[in-house]
Amino acid sequence: MNPRAPFEYIKDVADGADIDIIIHLYPATTKAFYPIDTLLKMCTEIPHVKGVKMGTRVEPIYEHDIRVLRDKSPETVLLTCHDETLLSSMFPGMDGAIIGFAGCIPELITAAWKAYDHGNMEDIHHYDDLIYPMAQAIYGGGQPSGEAHARLKEALVQRGIFSNALMRKPVLPLSQEEKDWVAKGIRDSQVGKVDLLVK
Repeated sequence: MNPRAPFEYIKDVADGADIDIIIHLYPATTKAFYPIDTLLKMCTEIPHVKGVKMGTRVEPIYEHDIRVLRDKSPETVLLTCHDETLLSSMFPGMDGAIIGFAGCIPELITAAWKAYDHGNMEDIHHYDDLIYPMAQAIYGGGQPSGEAHARLKEALVQRGIFSNALMRKPVLPLSQEEKDWVAKGIRDSQVGKVDLLVK
């Protein structure tokens, strides 16, 4: 694409709507990824750009771009959205996270963030060990996808948060084997049913 196209698009939205913006950076392996020069231009030349949801998912590029942004645009808030490798994606010095996965096991994600924020390595490892089985059950080592979202919904059903896990096509219903895999992730992460009636 013309490298000015994404910049002009973000600028037009920011100017037209007069709202602050968090840019969602897609994986570096996609055509929707913004190279660091484009991203930096957005962060430094569009006043409404306040943060970046970093979805790079290629670790060397991810860390490089974070370091460049920290150096050249230190006021920009940097947020991980690497649900499937959450704690390790925080270590380049993130300000927080925007992740759908947090809705699945909020008690673990919140505790893990607090441990990270306080630099408590023992607790970070403990929560990473608890989050990992659930991340594997949802993402299976891959990136978020329609199938991962179906497994996430299934986890929410099994935890008693959602009443059903209906997905729209083209995402197909999960097999019993996939549902069992989600159940194993819940057990291994040591989380269970959520009582939504507790006050």
